This record gives sequence, structure tokens and C-alpha cells, in this order.
Amino acid sequence: AVACAYADLVGVDENLIFAAGEGFGAGMGGMQCTCGAVSGACMVAGLLKSSRNTKEPVTKGATYRVSREIVQKFGEKNGSVVCKDLKGIGTGKILRSCDGCIKDAAQILEQVMDIKTTEE
Repeated sequence: AVACAYADLVGVDENLIFAAGEGFGAGMGGMQCTCGAVSGACMVAGLLKSSRNTKEPVTKGATYRVSREIVQKFGEKNGSVVCKDLKGIGTGKILRSCDGCIKDAAQILEQVMDIKTTEE
């Protein structure tokens, strides 16, 4: 959902970005690992930051830095970046709903990447 929201901004067809990120859902293919919303935000950050040059990936370090910042901020805000923890599976303590995770990941992405939305 996060990646699809920024398809136009990154110049990618929404159906293509949906397909590319489809496996991220429910913590990487339903494995309840890294939150799919966080993964989607990092994918968008990469599309915005990358030189898209596989022969000389000069932007990799910068992309890693913004991705790390997104992950850190999300974890600080929600107590985890792990789907299982966020959903309270095994603990009974829900840290954040999926919709809330999507909202937070999008807001953090916009903050870190200085994205201006029409809602501002």
C-alpha cells in the first residue's frame, strides 16, 4: 500500500510497483518478519534516491542511510519493525494495526525524503 501510494512520484506504473512489493505483505510473504509497510517505504526511498545504475551504484550508501533512518524512526515510534510484534502475536499486546503501520511508514517516508504532499 505504501509503495502504490507513491507510484506516480517515482515514475512507476502502480500495477508494476504493486507486483514488485506484493511479497512484502504480512511481514514478507506472511512470515511476520519485517513489516511490509516499512519495506514498501524503503522501496520508494530507493527509487527516489538511486541513480539506477547497476554498473556504478554510487548512490547505494545514500540509499542505505535513508532506508536505515526510515526503519529506525518507525521502530522508535511503534516499538518494533517486526510484523509479529506489531500485531501482538504471541504476546497479546498489539503495538500497531496494519492500517496504522501503513500511515506511519508513509509519514516517516515523507519526512525523511522531504516529500511534499497535496494534503499539506
